[in-house]
Amino acid sequence: MLRFLRRPKRRLEFMAAAACCGFLVGRYLAPSSPWLLVLTLAAFALSAGVLLRWVRWGIRKLIWRLRNRLLVAYLFIAVVPLVLVSGLVAIGAWILAGQIAVYVVLSELERQAGTLLEVAEGLALTPARSLPDRLRWIGPYLRERYPGLELAVFRSEGMWRYPPHSSLDRPPPGWADHAGLLNKDGALYLWAHVKRAVAEVVVLVPMDAEARARLASRLGEVSILPVSSGGATSSGRLRGVSRSEGYRSEERESRLPPASNRLDREVDYAAPVPVGHWERPHQEQNHILFVRTRWSAVLRLVFGQTVEWREGVTSAYLASVLFLAVAGAFLVVELASLVIGVNLTRTITRAVHELYTGTQRVMQGDFSHRIQVRGSDQLAELGRSFNRMSENLARLLEIAKEKERLQSELEIAREVQNQLYPRALPEVTGLRLRALCKPARMVSGDYYDYIALPDARLAMAIGDVAGKGISAALLTATVQSMIRAQIRMAVEQARAGGDGSSSRSFSTAELVARLNQHLYAYTPPEKFATICVGIYDAATGVLTYTNAGHPPPLVVRDGGVLRLEIHGMVVGAFPSGRYEESSIRLEEGDLLVCFTDGVTEPENEYGEMFGEHRLLEVVLRHARSDPGEIVAAIEEAVHEWCGTAELQDDLTLMVARKL
Repeated sequence: MLRFLRRPKRRLEFMAAAACCGFLVGRYLAPSSPWLLVLTLAAFALSAGVLLRWVRWGIRKLIWRLRNRLLVAYLFIAVVPLVLVSGLVAIGAWILAGQIAVYVVLSELERQAGTLLEVAEGLALTPARSLPDRLRWIGPYLRERYPGLELAVFRSEGMWRYPPHSSLDRPPPGWADHAGLLNKDGALYLWAHVKRAVAEVVVLVPMDAEARARLASRLGEVSILPVSSGGATSSGRLRGVSRSEGYRSEERESRLPPASNRLDREVDYAAPVPVGHWERPHQEQNHILFVRTRWSAVLRLVFGQTVEWREGVTSAYLASVLFLAVAGAFLVVELASLVIGVNLTRTITRAVHELYTGTQRVMQGDFSHRIQVRGSDQLAELGRSFNRMSENLARLLEIAKEKERLQSELEIAREVQNQLYPRALPEVTGLRLRALCKPARMVSGDYYDYIALPDARLAMAIGDVAGKGISAALLTATVQSMIRAQIRMAVEQARAGGDGSSSRSFSTAELVARLNQHLYAYTPPEKFATICVGIYDAATGVLTYTNAGHPPPLVVRDGGVLRLEIHGMVVGAFPSGRYEESSIRLEEGDLLVCFTDGVTEPENEYGEMFGEHRLLEVVLRHARSDPGEIVAAIEEAVHEWCGTAELQDDLTLMVARKL
């Protein structure tokens, strides 16, 4: 023991032991010595320090293990919420009881003021010859209900007061119809004022202790105090509402209902109430309405019953007993929860430790590690989930590598598709052309192309393949290669026939018909495309075209818009589709706009499509601009409409101007 106390870290314990020994010795040898008090204080202080140190050491030792930490946590979980809930219930009950009490008092005050206002309105409408008789029978009735009541009726024929000896005067000018509390000559009144063309009526009832008691019958005590300190206003202290009367008089205590039990505490609550001033019309000052009541009084008021089931047993008493029973049951449940939590602690700590070990192994890259699973509860299911996660992680790594490979292949496919689009603009006399294709994904299902032909002619095509992604891109490449092959074959046939300058050698209708048969024969049934093919002759300015289900191109001329015709259904859907062709002569300044549905069908956040009419607005606004600027303006308008940089569908445009 001495060796333990001589350790440097145990000096506090040694000093506490010495002080306690000195206190015991001094108490028996010199009980009246003044040094005994010093030894007593020293022993108490040093012992408290030792106790605090040992408690901290014990807590650190206790909660070092996870199991013990959980036990302490369960203790706080069981006790702290109970204390907080109890405090919250007490505060809520206080607020609710106070609000109900104030509401009842204010409602009664408003009711009495309304009654006085109705009396004043009735007297204002009473003829002058009937006023004396009416005051004789209504005055005593009102004085019985409102002790101290005074009223006065002012008319051009004269003035009538009740009681006759009343000195109530006409209120200052500026008062309109009003009912409520009033400060007159430093005293508080409940009043009503009615002013008509032929009469003015004033009714005053002093708000003394008895009047305030009537506001809270069987509820408690009511006081009304000015907001300023000491209960004083600019006109002086209000008589009948002093702080001493409101809180310390024996009369007030006698009005408070008796407590039904030890838990039936007093409830003090306050609320602002407006009070007018006799000398200052239309200027109200907030006073404080204080209500003191008890829980039992509010319960009796809420339940609406004061009749006892038997002696001392009312509905309010039964409600309080029920509340205490529920609170006791809640406490029992909390204690049971604590016991159950202690029993579950061991299972939780073991599962957490195994999960921690498994996580460390996975972090090191060992995905073959599996934790041992016991039981069939959620912790066991968590262990099984961890084992499945370890298995899936290895597969996800393989999938990630495969995704990177597919992404690189998509990049290659995108580069290949970009190479399929025309690299250089054709040089056609009198025609300026610009085109754009923006895919919604990595690759596009839209298509555009233009090919220079002999004799200053130009073949143009724009199309849209059903679907998106790789399958649509492959079909787009097929359509492009077929159209180029058909045009090349038509050129060679025209040269072989010795009529290379004949525009009839290039029938757009026949070209689209052959394309339809080929796509139907060599593609799945659900694959089809819309396409518009045209041949422009620079010598004559004539554009010959065939439109197979594609959105009709637009020709802007002198501020007006012409829509080119549609000559048949989509290609690739039916084997025997028939197509026709049309011609239009482009004049100087004409603007040809070809587009896919990726321009007109994008939706904004409200589900409204961009639409062809908005496309026309943009085109007409930039009708005199360069085709490249028009293409950029349309693209920007579509992006602004969608509100996002990501496209909903492939966007393809081709704009040409006749110079």
